[in-house]
Amino acid sequence: MKTPSPQSPVILGWREWVGLPDLDIPLIKAKLDSGAHTSALHAEAAGLITLAPDKQLICFAVQPLKTHPERSVQCIAPLIDRRMITNSGGHGEQRYVIRTHLRIGALLWAIELSLTNRATMRFRMLLGRTALAGRALIDVRQSYLMGRPHLL
Repeated sequence: MKTPSPQSPVILGWREWVGLPDLDIPLIKAKLDSGAHTSALHAEAAGLITLAPDKQLICFAVQPLKTHPERSVQCIAPLIDRRMITNSGGHGEQRYVIRTHLRIGALLWAIELSLTNRATMRFRMLLGRTALAGRALIDVRQSYLMGRPHLL
């Protein structure tokens, strides 16, 4: 796996299949949105585990495929922050934030993800400009430039 750089950014479509290997999520469809500052992941049943006053873990469930809700993945990750994030409707929401690795094709790099309920949204994941900055450019006329995986 390699990491894209500002000298050689990858061209991606406005939607791509991505993976979150640290969370054991091999495939999830993401909308790439340069208008969104922060990336977001659909998460349910989030709960905190406090290990020490300054170390917390967040447990949550992800249903990577909207059409297959029975395929739920239980995830656990270090909590790095809680932030007030304004959604596309202009409403502020306090969200948990984690850091994880993003895989797109043969590329791999660390990103921050806010956890929220995206059940009413078309995509379970939104990849914002902070995660893409200096690494990727979006060709809004195209989709799935990194390929369409076969789903089990």
